[in-house]
Amino acid sequence: MRVMMTGGTGFAGSHTVRRYLEAGHSVRLLVRDREKVRRVFDPQGMAIPERDVIVGDITDAGSVERAMEGCDAVFHGAALVEMKRKLAQKVLDTNRRGVELVVGGAVKRGLPSIVYVSSASVFFEPGCPPLHLDMPIAKGTTAYAQSKSQAEHAIRALQEEGAPIRVSYPTGIVGPDDPGLSDANQAVYTFFKQTGVTTSSGFQIVDVRDLAELHLRLLELEDGAARYMAAGPMLSWAETYRVLDEVTGKWLFRFPMPGFAFRALGHVGDWIKHVWDFSFPLTRDAMEYATRWPGASGERTTRELGVHFRSAHETYADTVRWLYEAGHLRARHVGRLAGK
Repeated sequence: MRVMMTGGTGFAGSHTVRRYLEAGHSVRLLVRDREKVRRVFDPQGMAIPERDVIVGDITDAGSVERAMEGCDAVFHGAALVEMKRKLAQKVLDTNRRGVELVVGGAVKRGLPSIVYVSSASVFFEPGCPPLHLDMPIAKGTTAYAQSKSQAEHAIRALQEEGAPIRVSYPTGIVGPDDPGLSDANQAVYTFFKQTGVTTSSGFQIVDVRDLAELHLRLLELEDGAARYMAAGPMLSWAETYRVLDEVTGKWLFRFPMPGFAFRALGHVGDWIKHVWDFSFPLTRDAMEYATRWPGASGERTTRELGVHFRSAHETYADTVRWLYEAGHLRARHVGRLAGK
């Protein structure tokens, strides 16, 4: 298939591009920065032809149409993620318009395969049971979370009308070869460079390579709509640090902090943003995820699609080794992984 892709130079998107090409599909990328295509793919030996790089934006109907011309499938992974309060409306408008033009446009064209990247967090409410696909969609408290919730409602309405939209719901995406330090990889980096904290709940990851494999299976489904969780190991925070100790042969510094204290710090972070509006990760919303995440299962994804999720040891070893090789961490941080 020839796949028009948004978000293709991002973390999950670039791995999905690679997996699609390995499987014999071709891609056309809608990007804002042509040079980023070269930076991301040339070092991996993947030369994307210039004709398959369309410079534009997911909110611009003309560039979306140009990118989609001649394609018979769509992958929509792009979204605006911004934590500044003054940009909240832009986040809502951008992500809504992107779904409308990219996914909605693919539906109008009658394309037989449409893959959309959602998030397991669209089901999360503080105090909720383990997440599953039949749960109500949470409203979200931040602009980004609200935009994902709104997109989920729009996607499901299209699915109910018969649109062949296949949705992935990843947990925290971790793995090597990250064009930037995305959220979950940034967290792993922080464990080594600053400090770790053991608190309530835990850190649930999915290997980016397994997520890309799921996106391939979704692309190649014969017909109809589908929804699948992309959920790897759910470990407590203490278990997470033990795995990192084991793969590096070192002991990471961490200290205990109760969940309520973390959430209180999140309240403080939200208050600070009312005074000083900047992209500050310590929010009440983020602390709810960190201290009350109930877990989700990828068992159905494995059983029905044959996508097996890597162990935490394998994913963390490959991720930390890449963080070292990319210059984000030093040998003293990663221990024995520096020699492998």
